[in-house]
Amino acid sequence: MKNNRRDFIRITGGLAGLGLAALGIPKGYTSEAALISEFGDQLGNLLSSPQQAFQMNASMKADYDLALSILKPTKKQLEHGLELHRDALVFDTYGFMPRAAVDGGALTVAIDSQASPLEIQDMQENMSMTRFVKNERERLELENAWKVAGVTCVFQNSGEEGNEVKKLLKRLAHFTYTTDMLKDFVAKAVTPDDIIRAKKENRHALYFTGNGVPLPQDWASVEEELRYVLVFFQLGIRMMHLTYNRRNVIGDGCAEKGNAGLSDFGRAVVKEMNRVGVIVDVAHSGWQTSLEAAQLSERPMVASHSSATAVYEHIRSKPDPVIKAIADTGGYIGICGISRFLGGSGDIAAMMKHIDYVVKKFGSDHVGIGTDVAYTSSFAKEEKGQVPAYRRPRIRWEALWPEDPFKETTEMRQSLAWTNWPLFTVGMVQMGYADEEIRKILGGNALRVARAALA
Repeated sequence: MKNNRRDFIRITGGLAGLGLAALGIPKGYTSEAALISEFGDQLGNLLSSPQQAFQMNASMKADYDLALSILKPTKKQLEHGLELHRDALVFDTYGFMPRAAVDGGALTVAIDSQASPLEIQDMQENMSMTRFVKNERERLELENAWKVAGVTCVFQNSGEEGNEVKKLLKRLAHFTYTTDMLKDFVAKAVTPDDIIRAKKENRHALYFTGNGVPLPQDWASVEEELRYVLVFFQLGIRMMHLTYNRRNVIGDGCAEKGNAGLSDFGRAVVKEMNRVGVIVDVAHSGWQTSLEAAQLSERPMVASHSSATAVYEHIRSKPDPVIKAIADTGGYIGICGISRFLGGSGDIAAMMKHIDYVVKKFGSDHVGIGTDVAYTSSFAKEEKGQVPAYRRPRIRWEALWPEDPFKETTEMRQSLAWTNWPLFTVGMVQMGYADEEIRKILGGNALRVARAALA
């Protein structure tokens, strides 16, 4: 297989031009307004037990109504989808727990004191990831968003992008602190059984993933360079990106024009992750790197938040040979909620097309949903309004993207809001999937792979 990305792709075609009707979504639903009115207001009753009661705020309701107007389910489809979502264990295969608003006053003091861009960035991250521990208003926002989404567990982004050990520790510390302090509501999970227990007890859980393989970068020997994989596993990390967009010593990332695949050291990394019990994630890896990792891995591996190239070609998508190789390991591809990676209409209907393509081509055992989006506190705008202008850092190395002409709209992002998770289930009901297939996609496949990694 050639290494040029365009030569690598194998388009199977046909789905890019399909409308909603081809996905089992009826056209011309005439009672849409009545449907939204009747069931939008009843969403809390349909999704929650008495212990999980919630209240949709205006933003959540607007997002929900917009997505519902795109899907246009029948009353029966909507009711069944919401009930199924309530009962299922829902495991976001990559994403973020709800984010708190920053403390505008504290940031203002730091900026006025000439804090560096790095200090400000660290403050903002810490606030967004931990502020609900001590701030009751933010804690209530956190709890409500979890309940509206109906999500049991998130494979939580718990490491800043890269391979530097001290850099990867910061987010891990933030989420460890949050789950230590709020464990009666959202706890750190270290085994799939912890996640199942959380569902039974009407609680929530985070399963930690790092955004890179931790490397001391001393380059004394391969074995010494890999020793922190075990250390971070013992700290709770259960999945790691091989690369994050750029080329590193492990392999080529998805944003590189080249497509060179795994390095010799990268092959040693995959083997060590298999040995320790860390899931190999190629969501941000180049196509050849992804393919070679899947061919090498002896345990199920994943592209935790991606899309199908056959539906829409993007550097963050995966072509059929890669998806098949991942499926052959027993793993899955998590379909994301990022409009520019989904293409087409860029909304919830586009997400359904990607899910439907992978289900039909590779089977329901090899699909998940990794949203890669977060709910942000409704008080965020109020707090940011207090913060004066300050010098912002340059674009991060890992975030250097090639030019992308796709135009995202607010409406696209609204329809894919994290609190719209119940409607992702409704969309799968519309596509005619059996309940057992939907349960696999919602969380069963992620649990199976997590269990296999630790076996």
